[in-house]
Amino acid sequence: MHLRQKHRCGHPITIVIAYDYPSAAHVDSAGIDALLAGDSAAMVVHDHDSTLPITLDDMLLHCRAAARGASRPLLVGDLPFGSYKSFASQAVDSTVRMLKGGMDTIKLEGGGPSRIGAAKAIVEAGIAVMGHVGLTPQAISILNGFMLQEKIVASAIKVTF
Repeated sequence: MHLRQKHRCGHPITIVIAYDYPSAAHVDSAGIDALLAGDSAAMVVHDHDSTLPITLDDMLLHCRAAARGASRPLLVGDLPFGSYKSFASQAVDSTVRMLKGGMDTIKLEGGGPSRIGAAKAIVEAGIAVMGHVGLTPQAISILNGFMLQEKIVASAIKVTF
């Protein structure tokens, strides 16, 4: 069943992070709907304290490996910090590199004006975008670390921007 159909019918949609070929092969054989090659590889694989140090070139290595291991799920590449926020054409160029690396679509963090502009440019280029709001690790320096960000609705709304 297509993801859109699953959503409309109220069926759960599964997504799992995988950074390499063997993990992606397991995701594929488990029948997971979507695979995210996430920038969390910076922390999980490369032992950094945050996701900020991982580059687009680093991410492309993880995307290519995951794409070789999984053919069934939707493959989502996580655009790393600094690869899409400067200008719309940078966002599209980075996304095209991810698609050439085997991804079906990309994920970007945040809901502020620069991210909305990036998402709009990518969609106008004919490419689907997965958004990520809430606790956004790429904004860790302004969020004062990994912790509960907000408990009330009015404050939670600002976390998305």
